[in-house]
Amino acid sequence: MRIGIYGSSFDPVTNVHLWTASTVAHRCKLDKVIFLPCSSKRKDKQLHTTDEHRWNMVNMAIQDNELYEANNYEMEQEAWDVYTEKTLAHFSALYPDDEIYFIMGADLLEDIGAGKWYNSEEVVRDNRFIVMARNDIDMLKVISHSPLLRNHDDGHTFHLIDKGLAMEISSSYIRDEFAMEGEPRYLLPESCYRYIKEHGIYK
Repeated sequence: MRIGIYGSSFDPVTNVHLWTASTVAHRCKLDKVIFLPCSSKRKDKQLHTTDEHRWNMVNMAIQDNELYEANNYEMEQEAWDVYTEKTLAHFSALYPDDEIYFIMGADLLEDIGAGKWYNSEEVVRDNRFIVMARNDIDMLKVISHSPLLRNHDDGHTFHLIDKGLAMEISSSYIRDEFAMEGEPRYLLPESCYRYIKEHGIYK
């Protein structure tokens, strides 16, 4: 199988997340997309609701799509032990006979190319990536300007998706709408909308 690992805060999960996963799966011929909510213990993340609520909403959002699966691996890790390198090693061991792809935005490609990730060279050397265009970032230029990325660009490491994907409706926009008593109902799955209203999340 070809499996995509889709990590995000999902705070909350939105219709754009679902559409992005579907589009990536279609274009890259993925057999499964694993939604991987990040750990709330990470110091570089400021989350706005509990792990329990985020986990419940992700499961609600994907329950009708057999292509999607949720995994709480990173949620269960200690903050000091959450690294993409370890996460991808975990899934590679879990699916030893399958192809694993890490789905990410072009902004993260820039970070890897600049060596900002833990063990950046090992991460790039040992894994495959599906990279989505973001913020007018020239992904080919990012790769060509980074010795790390260009020396591992064998035609299989990076699958670049540069057209037809946009992240204009963000989780932060939806949180703001709830906080200001707006109406973001059709920007996220109906089940998640009702869940947020029922539990008074993001007020």
